Amino acid sequence: MKKAIRIFDTILAGICTLLFAFIIYANAVLPDNVVVYGDEAPPFSGVITYASKSLRGYISVDSQSAEPVKEDLKLLGIVPIKEVSISQKQERDVYVSGEVFGIKLYTDGVIVVGTQSIETDDGKRNPTQEAGIEVGDIIISIDGVKVYTSDEVQAILNNNMGASFDVEIKRGDRYKSYKLTPIYSPREGCYKAGMWVRDSTAGIGTLTFYDSISGKFGALGHQVNDVDTNEIMPLLEGEAVRAGIKEVQRAAKGTAGSLECDFSDKTIGRLTANTRCGIFGEYTFIPEFALEYPVASAQQVKRGKATLLSTVEGNEIGEYEIEITHISYSEGNMEKNIVLKITDEELLKKTGGIVQGMSGSPIIQDGRIVGALTHVILNNPEKGYAVFAQTMVEACE
Repeated sequence: MKKAIRIFDTILAGICTLLFAFIIYANAVLPDNVVVYGDEAPPFSGVITYASKSLRGYISVDSQSAEPVKEDLKLLGIVPIKEVSISQKQERDVYVSGEVFGIKLYTDGVIVVGTQSIETDDGKRNPTQEAGIEVGDIIISIDGVKVYTSDEVQAILNNNMGASFDVEIKRGDRYKSYKLTPIYSPREGCYKAGMWVRDSTAGIGTLTFYDSISGKFGALGHQVNDVDTNEIMPLLEGEAVRAGIKEVQRAAKGTAGSLECDFSDKTIGRLTANTRCGIFGEYTFIPEFALEYPVASAQQVKRGKATLLSTVEGNEIGEYEIEITHISYSEGNMEKNIVLKITDEELLKKTGGIVQGMSGSPIIQDGRIVGALTHVILNNPEKGYAVFAQTMVEACE
């Protein structure tokens, strides 16, 4: 009898362990927010169900103004897993292109990208560090005067006889003020602040979609960072221009390839936002070659075959086969919601995999745009990450 009880206890303990492990895993991988288009049924069925037997009466048909419905997900309709928020929305259509374009971005303020020690009669000193200013800080104003360019900063700080300056900076979400005192450099015969700054950047990417409702476009699928500090570039203004590919540097294991482009003087639009899930702007017109696709909800994306629209030769947009191998609903790492693999031999022959400049390439599956390419996996450039199209369109709105 005791042996039977021990066996029963062991089996029960094993079942409980598996149950708790499943709940923890499901809590991590299942989404916190679910979007339902039109009258389609909310996802999940079978072993994972909603607490309510029917959600039809809970979701308002007025999808644009309805408040999300809170609902519990349960295992086998019994064991609670997590609470999710369900929203009903009208299905959106956007125009998808996949064209490569040039980015010209000017910062709101001036970024500190480096500091330099000054040789003095008493040894080396770094006035920027002594003031408390750090690499990555954004200079907003000097002595109350707003600054926008690196030339303005250099003209103010270098045109002095050792006077101190009140420098207002933005660090993260906080604003701080520091007193910066340039020091005399006997070698150069002038006072120096020991600071390197930047006010603009340029690059290339791929345009993901045009939204005819808002009059805006979305591209890249990730934010534009400063090359030295890796901090997000605070956008003041910028423009997107047409570009043509002149050369492809192929990717290899451990080495990022790239698209080499020539910028044209034809403007696509004006940049208005630099965000975690892409850059956005107001377009001048929708090109004739753009095709209209409905936007998939995150829950409509599935593992399996899909295609990638991208420009890797001249101005010719190609459609290439890929495979979606993994899907994550984590909102904390939205740039890597989708893991994909390039399976198209033609694209692999041209680029060796995913290269810089392809970021933003739209992903099509089952007649919908489901995502946009964001990053390459350096150790295996045939693989990469993507952001949900739903995330980008919502950010565009």
